[in-house]
Amino acid sequence: MTARGELFGKDDMRSRKLLLIAGAVVVAGVGGWYLFGRSTQARTSYSFGKVDRGEVAITISATGTLNAVTTVQVGTQVSGTIAKLYADFNSQVKEGDLLAQLDPTNLQATVNEQKANVERAQASFNEAERNIKRMNSLFDKGMISQADIDAATTSLESAKAGMKQAEATLDRAQVNLRYATIKAPISGVVISRDVDVGQTVAASLSAPTIFTIANDLRQMQVEASVDEADIGSVKDGQRVTFRVDAYPDQVFDGTVSQVRLAPIISQNVVTYNVIIDVANPELKLMPGMTATVTIEVAKAENALRLPVQALKFSPSSDVLAMIAEARKVALDRPPQQPGAVASTSDVQDSTSMRSQPHRGGRGGWGQAGDSTQAGTRVWTMENGLPRPVRIAKGIQNSRYVVIEQSRLQEGDSVIVGASTTSGQATTTQTQNPFMPRFPGGGRR
Repeated sequence: MTARGELFGKDDMRSRKLLLIAGAVVVAGVGGWYLFGRSTQARTSYSFGKVDRGEVAITISATGTLNAVTTVQVGTQVSGTIAKLYADFNSQVKEGDLLAQLDPTNLQATVNEQKANVERAQASFNEAERNIKRMNSLFDKGMISQADIDAATTSLESAKAGMKQAEATLDRAQVNLRYATIKAPISGVVISRDVDVGQTVAASLSAPTIFTIANDLRQMQVEASVDEADIGSVKDGQRVTFRVDAYPDQVFDGTVSQVRLAPIISQNVVTYNVIIDVANPELKLMPGMTATVTIEVAKAENALRLPVQALKFSPSSDVLAMIAEARKVALDRPPQQPGAVASTSDVQDSTSMRSQPHRGGRGGWGQAGDSTQAGTRVWTMENGLPRPVRIAKGIQNSRYVVIEQSRLQEGDSVIVGASTTSGQATTTQTQNPFMPRFPGGGRR
């Protein structure tokens, strides 16, 4: 009985030990799940961008048409039939060169007719002169009255005026005859010919176009249509780059030479013509080509910059609550104690965005009464928590923003986005660009 009792007693003690161990394992598992499982149910991971140096340019896009600097439409001021053509497409011509000849038959007949009218008027004038001389002789002898002398003088003056009128009509007919010979008004290249030999042109209300001559294709211009929302940034002398479909891999350069004030309204859309001077030494560019234009309105070279997404990031309310708790701990911790999450001013600055209203200006989310809280905020990571950093920003485009003043240095990392993992579900923190942005930066 004693041995058997001792055996049952040892088994009982062993069972109790096993139960204690099992209980400890269960408690440890539950505690671990409580401590670690719950904390990993909602985990935030951040994506970062680098502060670096480089070029930041603000550009405006537009479309335009290439044209020669000087283009002249050569027409005819008289009607007639095209008898001869002395130039064709792409012909190089100089000022005064013969381009075309109208049939001069009718015009020459008109000149001959007017010459006859001049001779008739001259004869009438000569007759009036002889008549006045005879009247003066008779008047001296007392044979006629003063009224007869006055009538003869009037006839002489009328004959003189008629002769001048006939001479003027003859001059007009001779000018029209010269117009039948069409010459080049400028030196250049013929880019268009609109008539053929034998075609009749009628110059009634407007002069019909026969040729179009471009002065010099080595100097061209782009007429770009710029939207009214962007025209205020376009100034003379700004650099322009553009492409044409004929050379998709080549970028051409130009310079803004004129911003025309005349508005162009099409379907309630207002645009303005911007003239861009372009050098074309290789004659690759041709009149009429469509150019896709990029106007550089502002540029910063070798500037300290950061990704523009950093301006759009703002921590979630949960993260801001954690920063507030860290601030409370930092305020309660003695100053000499190392390892603080952030300095009092930095943490207070970050938590003030939750408690202070927006005060306007460039970055009015700051402590009440602190005039130095101007600027835009971006966020960096320090000791596991986001930390706000204030910057004075310069120009920005769709990719980068220039840092005018900040404690950030080249190589620093800034938060550009965050994603929250909860179980198997991942939520990425994004921000609608059309909604008002919360404190922490954004486009001004």
